[in-house]
Formats: sequence, structure tokens, C-alpha cells
Amino acid sequence: MANRWGIPKKVEKYVLERDSTCVYCGIEFSNDTRKTRASWEHIVNDIRINGTDNIALCCMSCNASKGAKLLSIWLEGDYCKKKNITSETVAKVVKEAIIKPPQIIE
Repeated sequence: MANRWGIPKKVEKYVLERDSTCVYCGIEFSNDTRKTRASWEHIVNDIRINGTDNIALCCMSCNASKGAKLLSIWLEGDYCKKKNITSETVAKVVKEAIIKPPQIIE
């Protein structure tokens, strides 16, 4: 069984426990504003890669900024520069995805 984004329940449960802050900018999630709400993120933009190495929670602001961009391109952009988001400051799961990008398991 999966959620409405196709993320398996086991992965969803794990990620909800792991990611209490945005994996990119590090803010704590809240429902105070749309920007600080948690949203599901595919680190590598491929909906077929639904493992815990590719699924994360990020704030709506980071998710909207990243969109369909490649992670490496997004990290070099103005949004990340303004927010001081770098490959060094992101969460461990993102650092690992930079080093060894998640793959489709056939």
C-alpha cells in the first residue's frame, strides 16, 4: 500500500520519523504558514525511486524552489545562496544522495 504520491507506507513511516526539519534549509516544520509546512520530496526527481534514500521531507518553500531541477543545479541557484543552503549544510540523506544518487530498483 502506498500514499497518494506512490510512496510505500513503510518508507513514509520511516521518513516521518527521520525528518523533523527540512532536509535542505533545516527549518522546523509548522502549519503556521504554507512555506513552513512539510512536503514530500524526491531528492532525485524520479517518481519511480521511492526508497528511504530518495524520499525526504522538506519545507514547501524549498520544494517550490527546487521544483524539477537537478539537485546539483538547484544548490548553485540564487535561492540556495540567499538561504545559505550548500551541499555541506543539507541533511545527511541529501549528502548521501549527492555522493551516491539513488537508483531505480528493477
